[in-house]
Amino acid sequence: MLRHDLLIVGGGLAGLSAALGADPTLKVGVISKVHPLRSHSVAAQGGINAALANRPDCADDTCEKHAFDTIKGSDYLADQDAAELLCQRAIPTIYELDHWGAPFSRFPDGSIAQRPFGGAGFPRTCYAADRTGHILLHTLYEQAVRRNVTFYDEWLVTDIIVRDRRLVGLVAYDLAGGEIIPLRARAVIFATGGYGRIFFRSTNAYINLGGGIGMAYKAGVPLKDMEFVQFHPTTLFGKNILMTEAARGEGGYLVNAKGRRFMEDYTPKAMELAPRDIVARSIQTEIDKGNGFENEYVHLDLRHLGREKILQRLPGIRDICIHFAGLDPVDRPIPIQPAQHYSMGGIDVDATCASPVEGFFAAGECACVSVHGANRLGGNSLLESIVFGRIAGESASLYLRGGPSEAGGDRETAETARALMARIQSVHEREAGENVFQLLNKLKRVMSDTAGIFRDAATLRRGLEELAVLREAYRRVFIYGPCGRYCQEMVVLVEFEHMMEVAEVILLGALKREETRGSHFRTDFPKRDDASWLKHTIITRSDKGPVVTYRDLQVGRYAPEERKY
Repeated sequence: MLRHDLLIVGGGLAGLSAALGADPTLKVGVISKVHPLRSHSVAAQGGINAALANRPDCADDTCEKHAFDTIKGSDYLADQDAAELLCQRAIPTIYELDHWGAPFSRFPDGSIAQRPFGGAGFPRTCYAADRTGHILLHTLYEQAVRRNVTFYDEWLVTDIIVRDRRLVGLVAYDLAGGEIIPLRARAVIFATGGYGRIFFRSTNAYINLGGGIGMAYKAGVPLKDMEFVQFHPTTLFGKNILMTEAARGEGGYLVNAKGRRFMEDYTPKAMELAPRDIVARSIQTEIDKGNGFENEYVHLDLRHLGREKILQRLPGIRDICIHFAGLDPVDRPIPIQPAQHYSMGGIDVDATCASPVEGFFAAGECACVSVHGANRLGGNSLLESIVFGRIAGESASLYLRGGPSEAGGDRETAETARALMARIQSVHEREAGENVFQLLNKLKRVMSDTAGIFRDAATLRRGLEELAVLREAYRRVFIYGPCGRYCQEMVVLVEFEHMMEVAEVILLGALKREETRGSHFRTDFPKRDDASWLKHTIITRSDKGPVVTYRDLQVGRYAPEERKY
């Protein structure tokens, strides 16, 4: 049985930042389903926010104004103390990344370049062309290697073991060796990312099945605000690869089939740079009204930016368009449609990244502090991952300092590992049943059809009913072949159980929240209701099913008001 002081599950920006924030005297291990440089953080394109005030038109920017934009963008559901902490830490975070060698794009005077993003009062998004996540992931990985952090690449954590509200162990599946391995740690940080692949259309990598969130929930850790699902307005039609908000930040237009910049009908002041929830709904509304091309997409037009600017500021977008759509955005507009992109909700943690389970912390997209509330602003996700990843590492180290010895758990951890092996063996012995990939595709359809951009009670209830059918079908699941090495069927088999838990919490939270707020748009309750719903949804698993409770929002200096852009 492997033993560490601290195990971090997830090798993306949040996980690497946690490893760098941990006390270097601790024995730290990072478990990642893929090589860390293949983590989904690598796909982030547009930038990372900080009030550096490097442009003449943002000389008055401050971290307080950054916090206000974040809270307003959240439709006033963010915890304001956490949002302020995020924005205060943003500036030193950027300079630390700069000093570590992150090659940010620069202004002529050598200062870090910044561009406009949606919902922001100032152009405060720092960037490295349109490959910012790629650059920052490499930067942090280099520092983690320098620190001699131990990595367990291509390992899938399948279970966390909790006894008396305290984490006592983990079980992992070594994909390369095909083995089930029990692990012990005095503390664990989850940085497992989002759940985008429970939806049919998503910008997320295929590894983003949401298993970490579902695993925590199954172990008794509450989930918070899971009904808030962000749909990115601009993804490549047919492939749903992200077309970064930076394309609009650099001046790109959204144009319908009638040749109009239709955002003037929705947010005439902000136009294409309104917050993502508003732009996504506007695009979908245009398509639903018959103003889209082939009733499926609209155009993102960059042609007026000119070849030189596109090659300098948006080279990655051009490469994607050429290789995946057969078009050059220098000459032709890009067909785009909204798709699932991000989870504002997640594992319930406080501003120290601590969960209600002792010794269990979470950071990044799998966690909900909450700094994004009902809608995340572009440029804040990379920032949250790095800032709160480091805070998680610091908090776990403080917890361990002179702290708890191991509270047993060897027996439970070993028993859980044996039970998983027995279950996999029994599935292997079946000669027929439900194919796990077909079940996954059905789940994606259910979630896209019933928990999409526009929702109502009838469709959400239908989603819960169809999910119950899938649960029953999952009892009959089988997989082909006995080989356990790099068996993707086994990965989906294990994670699908967690995915169904995540899906149920999203649907149930959305059904219960009878208002429209941020990304959660109820056509049967189209107004925001602060009197009844200025609170977080908390859902906890029990033997009798999900238990839904609510936690009042602690409003700080910024009183809720109508969002206008």
